[in-house]
Amino acid sequence: MTGSNGANLPFLVAGGGIGGLVAAYALALKGFPVRVLEQADGFRELGAGIQLGPNIFRALERIGLKDAVLADAWRPGALTMRCGVTGKIITTMPLGERAEAYFGQPYAVTHRADIHGVYLRACQGHPLVTLETEREVEDFEDSGNAVTVMLKGGERIQGRALIGCDGLWSKVRGRIVGDGKPRVSGHIAYRAVLRREDVPDDLWQPDMVLYAGPRTHFVQYPLRRGELYNLVAVFHSDRYVEGWNTEGDKQLLYDHFAGQQPQVLRMLERIETWRFWVLCDREPVKDWSKGRVTLLGDAAHPMLQYLAQGACQATEDAVWLAEKVAEQPDDLPSAFRAYQQQRYLRTGRVQIMARVYGEFFHARGVTAELRDAMLGARTPEQAYEGINWLYGGM
Repeated sequence: MTGSNGANLPFLVAGGGIGGLVAAYALALKGFPVRVLEQADGFRELGAGIQLGPNIFRALERIGLKDAVLADAWRPGALTMRCGVTGKIITTMPLGERAEAYFGQPYAVTHRADIHGVYLRACQGHPLVTLETEREVEDFEDSGNAVTVMLKGGERIQGRALIGCDGLWSKVRGRIVGDGKPRVSGHIAYRAVLRREDVPDDLWQPDMVLYAGPRTHFVQYPLRRGELYNLVAVFHSDRYVEGWNTEGDKQLLYDHFAGQQPQVLRMLERIETWRFWVLCDREPVKDWSKGRVTLLGDAAHPMLQYLAQGACQATEDAVWLAEKVAEQPDDLPSAFRAYQQQRYLRTGRVQIMARVYGEFFHARGVTAELRDAMLGARTPEQAYEGINWLYGGM
């Protein structure tokens, strides 16, 4: 290969979050040099707990990081949904060995910073990955043989191709898809993490528990080998601030959860400071590649949190992207089209079904009764079968 098709240049990755780092590492494993351009002054991941469905472990196994991610994770014994008002159990899906035997991979939960740390250390330990901070990608030019990225401040960097991993508000997506601002869901998520010793013993649960209320839900589960406890409270509101990681109004939270189960209210009161996120997504699209530029993770297919698949789908993206690039290294536009062809229906289904699950969690009145009757009648095997399209694939 010669420089005429940019083969001597590195892949450029815009964004050093979960998606950007795992994309860089997956490409490096295939022998491609990569430069990761992160706009912040360091590589760090904000946020709290995330769920890791069996499908992400299928992807992690392909790039040799499964054990490293599991080392810091917690494996709940079950997923239980309760009514937030009455406290009664609506449905329980056993996890552990029974679920792992069905799906072929474990289910776990972890802190966003922990999985990001695994990806970061993998990149730091690979000679083909260069990590750069304070590099904000503003624009790009695709000459056909290479891509030139324009950084904030005027610097220009040339690469073999550009992968936009710059999240929900992706500037790269703006040029490729051009679909404007994200869709605001009208749902707000308050998140907090407690130390294990700050959780009363009668409130601590080893399993993941979701309390479904009228236009609200509350989730709790352990993190980091059981040393932390993750809390997420979601409710409908027309009040929002664009962006995320903003300090939340506790009274607004208490008002929405008034009248719900005492254990939920007691847990809410344990938190000194909540951070809140406005939940947004976008309509699924079929084309997120153009020439030598493509998108990955939230830049390609942002989704609501209700299937807990953001990091999982970004990791799947990275594995498939590297596979398709390795198959056609001399024709990256075709490789990128093959990658999006592999991914768009699966990720689109997750985007759509995440909205559906949000409606399920927040149902009220007759809708909630129908949900409870439908879910309550399921056997564990029927529950597994119902989610196998997601957990059984990659």
